[in-house]
Amino acid sequence: MRTAIHAEWTKLRTSPGTIWLLLAVIVSTVGVSALTTAAMTCVACGGDVLKTSLTGVQLGQAIAAIAGVLMMGTEYSNGLARLTLTAIPRRTRVLTAKALVLTAVLLVTSAAAVLGAFLAGRAILADNGFARLSISDGTVMRALVGSALYLTLIGLLGLGIATAVRSSAGAIGTVLALLFVFPVVSLAVSDPDWQRKLEQIGPTSAGLAIQASTNLSELPIKPWHGLGVLALWAVAGLVSGGLLLARRDA
Repeated sequence: MRTAIHAEWTKLRTSPGTIWLLLAVIVSTVGVSALTTAAMTCVACGGDVLKTSLTGVQLGQAIAAIAGVLMMGTEYSNGLARLTLTAIPRRTRVLTAKALVLTAVLLVTSAAAVLGAFLAGRAILADNGFARLSISDGTVMRALVGSALYLTLIGLLGLGIATAVRSSAGAIGTVLALLFVFPVVSLAVSDPDWQRKLEQIGPTSAGLAIQASTNLSELPIKPWHGLGVLALWAVAGLVSGGLLLARRDA
């Protein structure tokens, strides 16, 4: 396993495209959060200020998903997958190594992105008259840690889907559909019960509940439970990808 992890780390750090994607996760998350909070004005200072300061995660997730997809999809597109699976015949070991390396890299990247977004948003909101958020507050810490885990799980979901479909374009389309079509469908449903159920099982709507800091009793799903739903999506993607990888030709 150590050899497989070293090989995946070497491939990741020597790939300029992946490095740029990881930087884009940070820049987009911080940038969108800063722009969103800058547009807010304090009219009685209502709303979920904490969640607003982390709005950039909704764009950063798309880039994190693409980074996860390309970690496997690029090897299929350039033919490197056959060489990798020849060098390491135990195919589940290859996927496990990719998942471990991706998890470590995305955790660091996501932590930087989320912390940067929070600090930028807090400073801007304070200048606009909102109460200054404290990073030592339990709710704030839950949102920050949960958001970093959210982005990491999205990347793992992308990796699993790419392994299953063996196409970067197909995997990107699939994972982005899961992230952005689910919320649209739930809004289009007129039945409130079905709408609530869709919000409870959708990877985006359930996972982003981890950022909520107000009206928690009105959420369709509890914050950590919602992140657990996203974790199940990621595990399902990885398990499906692993089973298909083990059973078919490279």
